[in-house]
Amino acid sequence: MKHFLLCFSILSSLVLYSQEKRTISGYITSEKTGEKLIGAVLYDTVSKQGAGTNEYGFFSLTIPAKDAFLRVSYFGMITKYTLCALGRKEINISLTDIKELQEVTVSSEGARRNVESSGNGTIELQLDKLDKIPMILGEKDVLRMIQLLPGVKTGGEASSGIYVRGGGPDQNLTLLDGVPVYNTQHLFGFFSIFNSDALSNVTLIKGGFPARYGGRASSVLDMRMKEGNMKNFNIEGSTSWISTRILVEGPIKKDKTSFAFSARRSYLDLLYRPFIIAQGNDGGLFFHDVNLKLQHKINDKHHLFVSGYFGLDKLFIKVRDANFYDGSGNYYNYQFGSKLQWGNSLGVVRWNYKISPRLFLNTTATFSQYKFLININDELKVTSPSNVTNLVSSFDVNYFSGILDWGVKSDFTFIPNPNHNIKFGISETYHTFSPGITYIQFIEQGFELDTTLGASRNYSHEISAYFEDDFKISNKLKINYGLHNTFFLTSNKTYTALQPRLSGNYMLNENSSLKFGATRMAQFLHLLSNSGIGLPTDLWVPATQFVKPVIANQFNVGYHKEINKVYNFSFETYYKKMENIIQYKEGVNFISINDDWEKRVTSGQGWSYGGEIFIEKRKGRYTGWLGYTLSWAQRQFDSLNSGNKFYYRYDRRHDLSLVLSYDINETWDIGMVFVYGTGNAVTIGSQNFTVAPNVTNFGGMFINNFENLNNYRMPAYHRLDFAANRKKEKKWGHTVTSFSIYNVYNRQNPFMLYVGFNNSNNPALMQFSLFPFIPSVSWTFKFDFQKMNKNKQDKISNHEK
Repeated sequence: MKHFLLCFSILSSLVLYSQEKRTISGYITSEKTGEKLIGAVLYDTVSKQGAGTNEYGFFSLTIPAKDAFLRVSYFGMITKYTLCALGRKEINISLTDIKELQEVTVSSEGARRNVESSGNGTIELQLDKLDKIPMILGEKDVLRMIQLLPGVKTGGEASSGIYVRGGGPDQNLTLLDGVPVYNTQHLFGFFSIFNSDALSNVTLIKGGFPARYGGRASSVLDMRMKEGNMKNFNIEGSTSWISTRILVEGPIKKDKTSFAFSARRSYLDLLYRPFIIAQGNDGGLFFHDVNLKLQHKINDKHHLFVSGYFGLDKLFIKVRDANFYDGSGNYYNYQFGSKLQWGNSLGVVRWNYKISPRLFLNTTATFSQYKFLININDELKVTSPSNVTNLVSSFDVNYFSGILDWGVKSDFTFIPNPNHNIKFGISETYHTFSPGITYIQFIEQGFELDTTLGASRNYSHEISAYFEDDFKISNKLKINYGLHNTFFLTSNKTYTALQPRLSGNYMLNENSSLKFGATRMAQFLHLLSNSGIGLPTDLWVPATQFVKPVIANQFNVGYHKEINKVYNFSFETYYKKMENIIQYKEGVNFISINDDWEKRVTSGQGWSYGGEIFIEKRKGRYTGWLGYTLSWAQRQFDSLNSGNKFYYRYDRRHDLSLVLSYDINETWDIGMVFVYGTGNAVTIGSQNFTVAPNVTNFGGMFINNFENLNNYRMPAYHRLDFAANRKKEKKWGHTVTSFSIYNVYNRQNPFMLYVGFNNSNNPALMQFSLFPFIPSVSWTFKFDFQKMNKNKQDKISNHEK
């Protein structure tokens, strides 16, 4: 009955608005770059009706058949007013950037949109803040910035992974240009794979998920790559202690076709590798990644985009372990080598089609792959006195895991009138899972063994359809309701998951609102992990006949307020219940050649609940935010901890972050970050038993007795970081020199606890810390070709005068 009334309301609105109405549609872009602006706000001051742009910069506004006077705004840009005469149906509007430290009137629509929107638990990041806040070793990292938001926790000091509202790292739907990314970390978690220079928009959704998103249980991190400057060429880059990166973008054909290319590589291995080679060995650890995007405007109705990402981490060691002669004059050479590499590759082809002023279609074909490889090999050769070399023995092991996706989807946006913004679509993804396959090759004096062990590949289809509607019921009440349905077809099993979504916003007055949400999310992929720092050995596996998909139900309520058009305040509470989460059984290893992964896991349930406070100042010389989270997260498995509940490893009772930046003048700005968090829950033995006395120099070997899982709290984590940035204008652009200090007061935060021996040779709980006081310097440059051309023209004009 409820759905019937909603459908009747939509049909009634269609009839009503078809009488003496006009529809204006088009795109809102940046005047400087020509890139489309996501979430820009357009408002007709005559009819008092408004609209916003979708994720492709498209808007549609149906108003009375009269002249319209439009106000267009976007955060960080000057508000623009324009007249749209009665006969005009299409209009494309460009906005101008606000010049730094210039006194201009800025619309607060960006902040107001957060108060008025029906979404709950949604935060849009200001990527320019990355340039001002301190980062470890001077490396800008968007995921480390997200870790500073309430409701988001880090896995540890060495991890750029995120844990949202009690969920695991696999429960985050991380999208790059609409394509899922399965591993987000470089260098064993120290940095993320996302080059911030290549990103244009980042949105985090922690609750109140719209129906168009599916496949994960805890959050959505939606990132969009830069489309490329349609107006002018732009070259910018940066170098830090860890890596060097560069971005090149510009028009291939002005206002028609553009490109954006960025690349990054770490280079520490290039510095120390020559010393390793000089010792007769070889080795290194490095990462690199590449982002590429092309856009082509076929005409006002058709746009084509092609984008891709390619990244790789590699650790390799090659040792000449022994070289010797025997008594007969034979020369033996033994070499040992090991290689560990992992990385992501993805590709996207996207076609935008404005079918009509009210109907917009986006069709996307996608490819995504994550793969991980361990290679271990040793080789023994002998060279005879007659200089003939023969192979004595060879042993080679390759362990491979990964996931490969091919997908296609079509998303429609239908805006019949200002009271309804309807989205619907369908998609299919074909998954290929390789959850731990071991290849072994052994050769010795004529004997040869070549075999494959471990889990076999698994193939699955994930088919989804959705419908959602942003429905403005009245001037005070707005809701987003919808349904996401997924069919997951795997070997000998088909799962169906109906996932209703509802979120709403009730305006208390023009500056404050109450928000609510109730969502159900289904996840058909699991990440098997027996470590806490996001090692690439983690395995992606599907739901199967024996392992069910994760089902999460979340309820949240929040209060949002805009204060003096400068500050945003929000308070949100949530409760989440998760079913069918999986974990390794006690005592198993992630690499096994004797059985399949399904025999090594157990399933259970989880709970998380808490409250979040967020206070943000977005405008002015002094900006920043304060985030605080009070939360609980628990797990329960029948075969673990005697079937009793235990706190999740990343249960953190208190979590606080303070981020501040201040523009001193046109040249200098400073920033600081302070974080505090309750220690992680870890398992520590409650009793020690001495066995096999006199085996060691310490009087025996000790065995720990573990009564309960995660029964001990690590010491609290806290840290202060500081940064200062100096900007220098050049005729060709500008440079920025950044000075930063990580861990200003040298806090010895625990990275790991272990049982060792104290000075009296007695067992004791020891602490290992990772990052002390670390100063760093980075340098950024930007070539501004528009500025260079202007300086050139001014020089010519002055010469002519």
